Amino acid sequence: MKNDVLPVEIRGILPANSGCAIFVGNDEKVFVIQVEHNMGAVIGMFLRDTPKERPLTHDLIGSVFKGFNISVERVVITELKNSTYFARLVLQQENELGRKIVEIDARPSDCLALAAAQKRPIFVRTALFEQVEDMTEVLERINENGGETE
Repeated sequence: MKNDVLPVEIRGILPANSGCAIFVGNDEKVFVIQVEHNMGAVIGMFLRDTPKERPLTHDLIGSVFKGFNISVERVVITELKNSTYFARLVLQQENELGRKIVEIDARPSDCLALAAAQKRPIFVRTALFEQVEDMTEVLERINENGGETE
């Protein structure tokens, strides 16, 4: 994971026609991942630490992980194929037998939700980061106009 990934964070969430636009990036560049409306709302709730009456699916997954002494190490947004982003969820389990790292293919929306819920780092592959369109100006205009962003 050395130089082939860059750290990023969720810079904003904006409702869009087909769901939600999740603005992900760093000081250099911001790009957009489109997710379903309900996933955008869930990610926003985790970012704001909004109390929930009942556990959401990602809370449940976190509880199962905790029960098995598994932690989310990081998430990595890996590639873009046919307008669909791909991601990897990197988990660590430590027990009396030792330490095990597992990488799981997962939807970026689920990865972002788990990272937001558990305050874990988000990375993007450098090659992908170089190819995505920079949406920094769009996010700045939205913020200037008082848009709903995190």
